[in-house]
Amino acid sequence: MRPALNVLAAVLLAVLPTAVAPDALAAPAAETLPLAEAVAQLPVAAEDRTGYDREQSFGGWIDADRDGCNTRMEVLLEEAVEAPAVTGRCTLSGGRWYSWYDNTFIDGPRGLDIDHLVPLAEAWDSGASAWTRQRRVTYANYLDDERHLEAVSAPSNRQKADQDPATWLVPDNPAERCHYLANWTAVKLQWGLTVDPAERNTLTFGAAECPGTEVTVNPVP
Repeated sequence: MRPALNVLAAVLLAVLPTAVAPDALAAPAAETLPLAEAVAQLPVAAEDRTGYDREQSFGGWIDADRDGCNTRMEVLLEEAVEAPAVTGRCTLSGGRWYSWYDNTFIDGPRGLDIDHLVPLAEAWDSGASAWTRQRRVTYANYLDDERHLEAVSAPSNRQKADQDPATWLVPDNPAERCHYLANWTAVKLQWGLTVDPAERNTLTFGAAECPGTEVTVNPVP
């Protein structure tokens, strides 16, 4: 009977769909399109900050790969224009960074903040309030897209705070406005976040002043 069973098994394998492991499933495809078209894809909705608490809603920096460097340190290491020295459990000293928000070079890590390009409060207002806390922690520590987290001067980050482009648009480095608008739009599309009417108007008018600017959207699973 064993040969007959082997034949039957072979037939079944030939006709049944092959199971695909979750890790083998194709990731959503990236898409590159003009900034104006990308802005047009953003859903519009009123913002709501009800229930927001930064620490409770998004948590703090984590060390996802357990190498001793938390998210802040990983961004500093990635974005340094002159590498810092690393000692102990990811203590950084020296190094140099370029803060494109205000066109400034910063020596040493202490003068830098790590900015969420689309701030945590803005993300909450725009749809993240409906996510699981784990997804919000992932958002707060997302390293798979360099546009998401930026090492910038502490003054520029604190000037920006949780504002969207309708009220803050790299005022100290106007040459980077198209860059900023494109990155903002990409992050919002990637995470399925909405824009409010004033934000949408700013993005729309800004896109018209940025001909040739494209946005690559890498969907987040």
